[in-house]
This record gives sequence, C-alpha cells and structure tokens, in this order.
Amino acid sequence: MSGIVPTDGAGTLSRYGEAVMGTYGVPLRAIVRGDGSYVWDADGNRYLDLLGGLATNALGHAHPAWVRAIQEQAATLAHMSNFFATPDQVLLCERLLEIADAPPGSKVFLCSTGTEANEAALKLARKSGKTKVVALEGSFHGRTMGSLAVTYKPAIREPFGPFAGEVVFVPVGDVSALEAAVDHDTAAVILEPIQGESGVNPLPDAFLAAARRACDRSGALLILDEVQTGIARTGVWFAHQAHGIVPDVITLAKGLGGGFPVGAVVAFGPEVAGMFVKGDHGTTFGGNPLACAAALATLDTIEDEGLMENVKAVGAHIREAALAIPGVSAVRGEGLMLGIALERPVATEAVSAALDAGFIINAPNANTIRLLPALNVTAAEVDTFLAWLEGYLATTSDDPMLLARVAGVTRDAREGSQR
Repeated sequence: MSGIVPTDGAGTLSRYGEAVMGTYGVPLRAIVRGDGSYVWDADGNRYLDLLGGLATNALGHAHPAWVRAIQEQAATLAHMSNFFATPDQVLLCERLLEIADAPPGSKVFLCSTGTEANEAALKLARKSGKTKVVALEGSFHGRTMGSLAVTYKPAIREPFGPFAGEVVFVPVGDVSALEAAVDHDTAAVILEPIQGESGVNPLPDAFLAAARRACDRSGALLILDEVQTGIARTGVWFAHQAHGIVPDVITLAKGLGGGFPVGAVVAFGPEVAGMFVKGDHGTTFGGNPLACAAALATLDTIEDEGLMENVKAVGAHIREAALAIPGVSAVRGEGLMLGIALERPVATEAVSAALDAGFIINAPNANTIRLLPALNVTAAEVDTFLAWLEGYLATTSDDPMLLARVAGVTRDAREGSQR
C-alpha cells in the first residue's frame, strides 16, 4: 500500500490523514505540479497561486533558471558537512552582505528555515550575558522554543511555556512603552518591519526609529525579522532599507531559496559578527551546496529579470484596483506583501470560495485577505482574482444594486482562471 502513489486528490488526502500529524488540519487540496504562478491539483484543476508558499516561491513554480541551478548542483555535489567550505556557500554569504549594505566586518550564518534564523539571532544576543528580550504585540517569529517565546499570539505560545528568559511585549506604535521596556538588562529588541501574521501591518517609521534609538541607548541588539519581508518582497531587497533603519542583525528565509529551504542571519559589523565563535552554534544542513545554488539562482533572477520593478508596479496596480472594489476598506503593506482589508468579516469564507473559483489566497484574520504572490506575477493574472473578489463581495452583500452591477463577474473570472 505505502509504495503505491495515489492518483487522485481524495486518495492523497485520505492517506494524509492516516500518516501525517494533524498540525496543519485538513489540507485544502492535493497539489501535484506548478508552472509560473499556477499550480494544478491531483484532479487536474488549475489555481492561480497568490500565496506563493507564504512568500517562499519568489520566482513562482519551476522557473527554468532555478531548476537548472539545482539540477546542475545535484549532479556535482549535494551536501557536505560544515567542516568543509564550498564555493557557493562563500558566494552566497558575500552576496547577502553586499545587498544588505552591511559594513566591513559583517558576517553571515546560514541555516535552513526562518525559525532557525531567529533562534540563532536570539542566541547571538544571549552572548551579551543578558536574557531579556523585547518583542511586539502581533508578532510572529516561529514555532521553535526560542522563537515561539517572542511570538505574541497566546493561542500558539501559551500551551508551551514557560520559556527561558524574560520577554516583554509592547504595543506596535507605542514609543513610550517601547522606551520603558528597553533597559540595560535587555539583550535584544526583535521586530518585523511588516507584521504578516497579524494582518499585514507595517510598523510606523517613527516607531522603527525609536527602536533603533532605544537599542543604541541600552546596548541591546536590534534584530529585524525579514523572513517574510526580505528578498525583494516589498520592492527593495530588505524592507528596512526603504525606511532608513540600520539593524544589528537581520534574519532571512522563505523567498531566499525560491522554494528550497534556506535561512540566514546577517550580523552587522565586526563586534556583532564576532559574538559567535567556534562551537557556539551550528546546523547540519545550513549552507549546503543545493541550498546555496538555489539561493544564488533566485538572487540572480530577481536582478536579471528586473523583478523589484515588477513588484512595485504590480503591487501599486493591486492597491489601486482593490481600493476601487466596493466592500474593500483599505490595502496595507508594501510591494507584493499586501493585506486587503474588508468592511465585513468574510475573509475566512472568501479563502474557501476563492479556492473553488481557482485562486489560492490566505486570511490572517476575518477582515483581511493576504496576498504574497510570486515576484514575477503579472497584473493580468492578478486582475482575474480582483474581478472574482468584486463579484464575491457583491454576492455576500445585502445591497441588490451592487449585486446587479457586478452580475456575471464571478463566472467570467473563473472561466479566465481556468483557461
């Protein structure tokens, strides 16, 4: 039985429930292949993927340059222990320092996931001898014990406490609370430039600047979690670069590998980079040749294909078009990390309805639709979803004039997405 590959979605999902721990609930579909911004399920249905593996599939699915890089590397050298160096490992670290505008003496630690990167950054801060960390309400930094300790959502954090060290959560935008919380016992302040899991909420520039000042005053490290915002997601390499903030540490993953597991910690300046010495930290798979080849191909393609300009252009297009839809109250975020705020709490139901119509989206809360598409998604592709969304919001409204105005748009959007 176990050696027979299921050929239909129902068979895959049934066997999933029997063999896989239920940490993700019941899967929405069984996906078998992808091409560009589209994926197909086991029953042959096509979907426009506007979630991008939660900001991970930076180049979409099966991009030729990304596939070629992995194939060529796999045929040469797939893995080595970190007792040895490989050329692409060095190239990737040098490249990250370059695009991060890191000062001389900065260095990189490579790992495999975002939560690992945040664990390493928090552990780095502990080398100061301090244990207190200041984080933000609404934050999400991962699910391993260290990163979970600084993740705000009580439902996923509290069942696994107590955690090591003091963590103080302050409200986003409350400069006074931040300044009061950060003292000389604080090892680090950790924050996301845009909070994704709380509903795509950018931090105010003044608050980011206050965090930098508080860390300078106290000697704490400023850790910017750019796991979701980094690697051109917002139209620049890293979100903080558009806001004039220089961190002590940035953490990366998701889009860095374009779909291959890659994480990184960039430590700014020799003092911070030198806090870890031999034996302080390690990982088996971090910096392996396949991961580095995938990451380098992703960075090269973003530059070669001008994808940061596409992110800005398509992101602006989505914002303008979505704001014209009745029932949309706001569009938050930057680039192609966007939260479409709805006037009514129907976002969760919209996810299911969109899937039936051929679109993959996400709802971090009942009033927000989150979009994290590939960086090379086109405006024409996104327009099919926006047309569907207008129709969906009309059909769930009690306004008959609105429903009449958009009659047929749901049908047309679905037909367009399936062609």
